[in-house]
Amino acid sequence: MGGTERSWATSPGTRASMRGNRSRDTKPELALRSAVHAVGLRYRVAARPLADLPRTADLVFRPARVAVFMDGCFWHGCPAHHTKATTHAQFWAQKVERNMQRDRDTDTRLAAAGWLPVRVWEHEDPIEAARRVVDLVRMRSPRPTRVVPPSQG
Repeated sequence: MGGTERSWATSPGTRASMRGNRSRDTKPELALRSAVHAVGLRYRVAARPLADLPRTADLVFRPARVAVFMDGCFWHGCPAHHTKATTHAQFWAQKVERNMQRDRDTDTRLAAAGWLPVRVWEHEDPIEAARRVVDLVRMRSPRPTRVVPPSQG
C-alpha cells in the first residue's frame, strides 16, 4: 500500500501526519521516564500490568502494583487542552470517546485487581508528574525504595 489509493486518509499530507503519531516513546513519555529514572526507580516500559488484560501501561511498577499512563490531550480528551477535529469531526469525536471509555474501563479493572492506575496528561510538567509517581510507588511498595531527589534543573 504505497499511496493513498487504499487509505482512509484524505490526502498524502494527512496520511503522513497520522503515521507520525507515535503510540509509545513520545517526547512527554520519554521526559517522564527520564525524570522517574533519575530519582532511582526502575520500571517496565509498555508492559501489561495484568496478563489477561490486553492493554499496556507506559510505566509499570510490579512490586508496588502501580501502572502509569501518559495520556495525550487530543487522543484521551483532556478537559483543558482537547481540540475538536474539523475534518471528519464525528469520526474523531467518537474515537476520543471510545478512548476515554477504554481508559475508565482499564482503571476500573486494574483497581479491582489491586493495582493503582495513574494518569498523567502530556501537558503536565514531567518533574512534578515524576514526583507524584515516586510518592505513590514508595507508598505502595512492599519494600523500602531508595530514591534520589530529582535535580532542580
